[in-house]
Amino acid sequence: MWKDLQIAWRNLWRNRKRTIITVSAVVLAVVLSTFSSSMQEGTYARMIDNIVKFYSGYIQIHLPGYWESKSINDTFESDSLLEQAILSTPEITFSTSRLESFTLVSSGENTRGCALIGIDPAKEDSLTGLSRWIHQGNYLSPGDPGIILAVNLARNLGVTVGDTLILLSQGYHGVSASALMPLRGILKFSSPQLNNFGAYMDLDHARDFFGAPDRSTSLVLMVNDYHQVARAMEALEPKLEPAYSVKTWDELQPDLVNMITGDRAGAVIMKGILYVVVGFGILGTIIMMMAERRKEMGVMIAIGMQKYRLQRILALESLYIGLIGVLIGVALSLPIVSTLVSHPVPLTGESAKVYESFGIEAVFYFSTIPRVFVNQAITVFILALVIALYPVLTIRNLKVINALRGH
Repeated sequence: MWKDLQIAWRNLWRNRKRTIITVSAVVLAVVLSTFSSSMQEGTYARMIDNIVKFYSGYIQIHLPGYWESKSINDTFESDSLLEQAILSTPEITFSTSRLESFTLVSSGENTRGCALIGIDPAKEDSLTGLSRWIHQGNYLSPGDPGIILAVNLARNLGVTVGDTLILLSQGYHGVSASALMPLRGILKFSSPQLNNFGAYMDLDHARDFFGAPDRSTSLVLMVNDYHQVARAMEALEPKLEPAYSVKTWDELQPDLVNMITGDRAGAVIMKGILYVVVGFGILGTIIMMMAERRKEMGVMIAIGMQKYRLQRILALESLYIGLIGVLIGVALSLPIVSTLVSHPVPLTGESAKVYESFGIEAVFYFSTIPRVFVNQAITVFILALVIALYPVLTIRNLKVINALRGH
């Protein structure tokens, strides 16, 4: 076998120009596909991070049935079971409680319905950076009895910072919930949809308003990145279920998951086209090589070389081309991608405005997770294996007399 490896390697460089051109095509395919995969994974990770940090978190804990009912009655008090489960899960880096329910907000003759979210102002700002979206007025301070509204809600109510709002809702187990609250600030998000979202108030005041002392509708958990969510879930679910329902960001954000899935499918098609082009390039090289060496192969078989050994040598030549191209492609991609991870590519002009209008950062981020490189290596290796079937089948059907005559 070692001798066959040597012969295949030497045969490969008998026509250096042809081999270099073919390997270069493989290298280009690996670099381009690695670059696009890295950009995809980096952008997805950043998009997921932004969205989960804006609201949902990577993991949420509720009472069973809350996510379907969204009822103020499906609330819970933090207990030792919950606290111990979170403390014993090393992947969890941050947690904060929320109390959410539907509320009517009025000012003068104007009334609007909205989601009222009770938050810990300091923790929520660490999680979502909510204070950076303050358009007018001030962010909530801990214990503040005021309220902040999304800009479209404030506009529809015809209120400005300092005005007093009337809040009316149904509290825990049907108690009447009503209050007068000053408007501390107005939020204006980059995404138009979020500007209709709702209102925020201090968590303790929200509990008093809804008559639900020490209770929460959800506990929001964070990890360093979404690749750690699965490990965190493996640790949490056995400890908390069935007393609690534990949901991940993808269950909480199905629209985002569908968008990423669709985008991945489109990228697979594009990379598939790229590899088909490269595959035909390699196949063309192998076909030319077989045609040029047809008489030579006939002579080798005529003087005693077994067909299976000649098949193996020619198949190894195809695999060598793929292997060299992969190694050089990955070697070139790694420093390029690593540099881009540290220096994301910002968009400018109209492209940037389009991204920002959807609430997405106008920046291309990159990732160096192993599958970005491994997937390309596996794909090219499989491609080389498939192409290696051509010389194997050609030798199998080779007629020695015809080959010696040059037919």
